[in-house]
Amino acid sequence: MKYIVVDLEMNPVDRSLREVRKNLREEVIEFGAVRLDAHFAQESTFRQYVQPEYGKIKRHITELTSITQEMVDGQPVYAPSFQRFVDWIGDEEVKIYSWSMSDIKQLRVECRYKMPDFNTAWLDERWVDLQQKFDDRLGLHNNLALKYALGAMNHDFEGRQHTALDDAINTSSILVLMQDDAEFRRVMQPVLEILEPKEELSDSIGDLCPDLMKLKAQLES
Repeated sequence: MKYIVVDLEMNPVDRSLREVRKNLREEVIEFGAVRLDAHFAQESTFRQYVQPEYGKIKRHITELTSITQEMVDGQPVYAPSFQRFVDWIGDEEVKIYSWSMSDIKQLRVECRYKMPDFNTAWLDERWVDLQQKFDDRLGLHNNLALKYALGAMNHDFEGRQHTALDDAINTSSILVLMQDDAEFRRVMQPVLEILEPKEELSDSIGDLCPDLMKLKAQLES
């Protein structure tokens, strides 16, 4: 068994294309993924920029992701890009993880619109919502953003947020931690304590992991 952690960056379909937007609101412009072996050690990475077919890269997307129109010009469009991703995964038995189900929903919709012959059950049979697994392990009733999950682990984000490959690599660190229950409980003890608070979160814990203060507010909202 191999384990794939994937992240996508998307760009909105141009608003002038009303007929397209009835079926497709966004397009993938970057695939990022990391493959872990049977022992959850990183063995390969995948990055593919994708040229959108229904509009140029929006300014706010460039500001968020640093992906410019020049970076996707000349890159393959969605169908060959997705096929490269599938080929990279290969024929071995795998589970595919993402932080929330938004990425698989995007792939389902875009495959149905642009690759109608592709059987999206291939995705459904392999996909796992790591965010939900993480939340369930902690007993959370609301979904925790990736940056707060990493902050709760006292894990500094490596690379740049909203870069698909960097997001996938950082997400994989959560998957790895979750394989050792004792280590998971040790690392996440500050979070477990605020889930069953006996007193206010101490300044020392807050100083150790500043995102815990934001997490505490999110949990209490």
